Amino acid sequence: MSGTGWDELIDAHLSRQAAERGLARHSLEAYAADLRDFHEFCERRGAAPENLDATLITAYLEDLGARYAVATQRRHLASIHGLAREMVDRKIIERDPAPSVKLRPHPRKLPRTLTRRDVAALIEAIDTSTLRGMRDRAMLELAYGCGLRVSELVNLQLAQVNLREGVIAAFGKGSKERLIPLGGAAARSLVAYLKGRDEELRQAAGGKRARTVAMRRGNAVFVTRLGRAMTRQGFFKALKQWAAGDARTAWISPHTLRHCFATHLLEGGADLRAVQEMLGHSDISTTQIYTHLTRSHLRKVHRTFHPRATRTAAEKGND
Repeated sequence: MSGTGWDELIDAHLSRQAAERGLARHSLEAYAADLRDFHEFCERRGAAPENLDATLITAYLEDLGARYAVATQRRHLASIHGLAREMVDRKIIERDPAPSVKLRPHPRKLPRTLTRRDVAALIEAIDTSTLRGMRDRAMLELAYGCGLRVSELVNLQLAQVNLREGVIAAFGKGSKERLIPLGGAAARSLVAYLKGRDEELRQAAGGKRARTVAMRRGNAVFVTRLGRAMTRQGFFKALKQWAAGDARTAWISPHTLRHCFATHLLEGGADLRAVQEMLGHSDISTTQIYTHLTRSHLRKVHRTFHPRATRTAAEKGND
């Protein structure tokens, strides 16, 4: 299919990804931005789609190297890899050249986490005498207790919560569904919030604002004062406000709670495959990053409690 331009190919590829993989809008926008940058590079070099080969991709990555870190280059390479497979299917090129292009290895940055005590202190610091506080505490409990991504948390619907069975059905990347156990603390906070939310609406029953709020909130679990579903930005702002009072937690983001969920489970002896399933990672190598953190924890425990892990002052004096 010669004569097909980059614009047409990229549009077709993104449409196919949206249909077949169910990618979220943010993921599609990221793919589109990466491929648009690659398209512009190819146009500057006068390279048509049928000219796509390892040499062209390598030159592009060298161009990226002057602007971005290796992690970003790796993401762009993955985007090109997907486009190249589309081009093979359309018989524009015979094979995908992306796998033959190698980037220099780079260490993955270990996620920063909180201790169990710091997480507990953060949650306990939330004032639950108000409906807003009840909502925020329930959101923190679910983010930490279920390891939800922030997008999964703010988009949570009532039909996804089964309090009787003690599980939540989360829809992650690619709209893949997974079941996550709902712990006691998270369940109690969620029930308290939902009761408070319904009670406030009953007290305002009959008023125009109450009807408006009821219509806006629909089936969303977490809503704002005006009845609209919470947003990523709204939860980030709420979390930062509660965390600001303590230097140990002031730096955190919503994703930190997901990191804490995985790390604390593995520290407690959880099976790596089980943690992978609860996090919704398609590849276990993504989950394995947390084993580096837990190894550090195990070394600390060993040094602290094993009778022969450290040398006593008397032993050192005999050297």
